[in-house]
Order: sequence, then C-alpha cells, then structure tokens
Amino acid sequence: MQKKERKMASSSSSNFPCAACKFLRRKCMADCTFAPYFPPEEPQKFFNVHKIFGASNVSKLINEVAPHQRQDTVNSLAYEAEARLKDPVYGCVGAISVLQRQVMRLQRELDAIRADLIRYSAACGEMQPPTTVGTCFDHNAGNSYCPDSLWNEPYGDNGGSYGGSL
Repeated sequence: MQKKERKMASSSSSNFPCAACKFLRRKCMADCTFAPYFPPEEPQKFFNVHKIFGASNVSKLINEVAPHQRQDTVNSLAYEAEARLKDPVYGCVGAISVLQRQVMRLQRELDAIRADLIRYSAACGEMQPPTTVGTCFDHNAGNSYCPDSLWNEPYGDNGGSYGGSL
C-alpha cells in the first residue's frame, strides 16, 4: 500500500504531458509547441485537430503565426476540425450556410410583421414608422384600442384572429 501511495504522490507533483504529447506518446518538454494550447484536460481537442490537419502541419501553423494570434489560430483549427468531423464535405462552411439561410428567413418574417404593423396602424388612422410597434392609442383615456374591423379578421391560414385591443 505504501508503494502505491508514493507512486500517486510522485505523479501528482510532476507535470503532466500536454494532450498532444500524451497522444503522440512522447515526452512533453518545457518548450513544447503544443502545451499552451492543448492542455491535458482537453485530449479530444488535439485528437480532432490531429485527425484533420496532422501534428506536423499544426506545429508549422502555430510557429508561423505571431505569438499573440496563436490561441485564436488553435481555436479556429479546433472548430474547423470538429466541423469537418461532423460534416466531412462542407465543414464549418455548411454551418455558416445554414445560419445565413436562417437569418434570411427571419429577416423576411420580420419584414412581413413590420408590413402588417404598418397596415394595421394605417387602418386605425395613425401611421407609425416601421421600426416602432404601431398601436392604436386613445390619448384621452390611455387605453389601446382599434375600432376598425381589420383587427377582427382572421389572420393567416390557422383561422386565428387578433382581438380589437392590444
């Protein structure tokens, strides 16, 4: 039992190899290129980067980049490697494309809602700019209302309707 305790104590006091050196089964030296960017707690990060780019290419990239840009470079490589493993054909470009389509769809939806607001506020007799929420407002009583029948017509295909007051 004493041998085991001594062994654990000595391993906890020594430095653990970085994830790259551990994966590559080599001794992690003090001047290891990978150590600052691939800590031992994140072995999957190096595994993904190594699988897509190779250790030699990653080492070259890290050394060619200015020291203040290295962390961002490694983070970009790790992101691209993970994306390539998920989608080998498109990688992160596929994710960007999906997000761009989602933004375009949401922009069209926002434009349609703004047009509805303008139409509804015009029906109430007040024109509101498209960037503000247009409501019909009784300035004397402080209540929102819209007496026009447009507010009570069904909206869309779901058969629902907007009530007369907001």
